[in-house]
Amino acid sequence: MAKQFDAFDESHRSFVAQQPMFFVGTAAAEGRVNVSPKGMDSLRILSPNRLIWLNLTGSGNETAGHLQRVNRMTVMWCSFSTRPLILRAYGTARTLHPRDADWAALKAEFPDHPGARQIYDMQVDLVQTSCGYAVPFLEFKEERPVLRKWAEDRGEEGVADYWDTRNRSTIDGFDTGIMEP
Repeated sequence: MAKQFDAFDESHRSFVAQQPMFFVGTAAAEGRVNVSPKGMDSLRILSPNRLIWLNLTGSGNETAGHLQRVNRMTVMWCSFSTRPLILRAYGTARTLHPRDADWAALKAEFPDHPGARQIYDMQVDLVQTSCGYAVPFLEFKEERPVLRKWAEDRGEEGVADYWDTRNRSTIDGFDTGIMEP
């Protein structure tokens, strides 16, 4: 039932645009595999083989640490509404921080999100669809306001302090590159 494509086509892009959340998977050569749910209007498909997503401050920073070691990434969307479908994008990604030259141009692709800590720029080499028949029906209610409020209450300095004390390494002890060397 799975079908593979060399790039995103228009039907894939349309499906992605309709999904309120996506999942990201990364892994270093050793240590734990990480899968994270994402949302809050933080992903853009820029071309048939390129997507970017804006990573907001969270309790962990596994993706950044994994990509420092192995740059593989998988992004997955699944429909929880009427159309049963799972879509995955496989490829490699690079991490951009607010200190990097490309940051401002790519950050402009997104609405303002306080606490934005990285942008992942992914080169997609395979897109795959599968049935999604076992994915349950769920109804989207709304985005949670908690993360935005948390970042706004701390301000830029408080968020940077959080990065310094809580986001420097992964649960396996890998450096995330969050703070300037």
